[in-house]
Amino acid sequence: MKKVYIAVSADILHHGHINLIKKASEYGDLTVGVLTDEAIATYKRLPVLNYENRCEIIKNIVGVKEIIPQKTLDYTENLNQLKPDYVFHGDDWKEGSQSQIRQSVIETLKGWGGELIEIPYTEDVSIDQINSIIKQSDSIPESRRGKLKKLLSLKKTIRIMEAHNGLSALIVENTQVQKDEKINSFDGMWISSLTDSTAKGKPDIELVDMTSRINTINEIMEVTTKPIILDGDTGGLIEHFVFNIKTIERLGVSAIIIEDKIGLKKNSLFGTEVEQTQDSIEHFCEKLHAGKSALKTDEFMIIARIESLILKQGMEDALSRAKAYIKAGADGIMIHSREKQPDEIFEFCDKFREFAPEIPLVVVPTSYNQVYEEELSAKGVNIIIYANHLIRSAYPAMQETAKLILENERSKEVDDKCLSIKEILTLIPEE
Repeated sequence: MKKVYIAVSADILHHGHINLIKKASEYGDLTVGVLTDEAIATYKRLPVLNYENRCEIIKNIVGVKEIIPQKTLDYTENLNQLKPDYVFHGDDWKEGSQSQIRQSVIETLKGWGGELIEIPYTEDVSIDQINSIIKQSDSIPESRRGKLKKLLSLKKTIRIMEAHNGLSALIVENTQVQKDEKINSFDGMWISSLTDSTAKGKPDIELVDMTSRINTINEIMEVTTKPIILDGDTGGLIEHFVFNIKTIERLGVSAIIIEDKIGLKKNSLFGTEVEQTQDSIEHFCEKLHAGKSALKTDEFMIIARIESLILKQGMEDALSRAKAYIKAGADGIMIHSREKQPDEIFEFCDKFREFAPEIPLVVVPTSYNQVYEEELSAKGVNIIIYANHLIRSAYPAMQETAKLILENERSKEVDDKCLSIKEILTLIPEE
């Protein structure tokens, strides 16, 4: 018998998939590569069904002889292992994000004379409608809250992008790029106090209160499904903190990050140029413990942000605080730096992993932005936050447009800098 291979996620099965499996099995012994949860999480939403459940479904379809895991979108490893005579796929991947993967399959099959057979895409299946139903389910607080922990269990490192309103959140939700044989996207959203305040024309001194912050959260949650990490500044008074996190936990936020400072908030990137006071270890641990005790679920994460390097208190102080905060119940540690080089961040990561190999570690590479994600991941970083880049890029673009209109006393010169009228009218779907 000839050997046949197909790869499926099997998270949404319809008669088009059944037809593909049926036709493929007619050509020989069919092996199905089921994408792992980790593989699916690299290019789209978390799967509704886990890997074991999806395998159970596939193995009960007539024509399937064997099931193996496919650990990446790239077929190469499994194809070289199996050396199938035929690979089957729908013809919908000739263009778009999977076209490079298709080409890789063709090149790999040439090694032993294998053939790619493409079946016409099933036109009468409304994937958009199915995805819309899943999206509605994913946006429910109970479904959304635990996504961050699930992602951390599936991916070594996840990338988070700042969002400050519904429109910027849609960019984070939907932007993808093809790079080699993988599809890059953002795993979640960071609601920063800096960008939230800036979008409202307010200074970043905790002037924008929690009620206003919650309004921003709700705006973003209405149009997206990805997990949200909230910048909680200092967390405020312990008595206020326990009530506030109950509220944001109930909304479906996945995590809050609070910094170990007290007094009037000043942005950390000012460093020692302005007066900033670090909280005592004892008091901040009390805040962490009180917050953890107030939670209703084990899905919500409280992450402690250490300001020791920002405030020039030294590496040993930062590490001592990390140990104490973990003992007090912190679900993760964020280490911050305003240095242009990543040396002190790398040193902290190395020493932190010696005593906390499993605790999620968060960084915000704003000042040391020459560092690649891969380098941070190799140092044990689990969450990389791009904390303010959408609003920083939006402001100069809007300012330039405004200046051009003033200079030319008309708007024709800004046409190439703007979405078309049709695009802006159809940018946000009515449903």
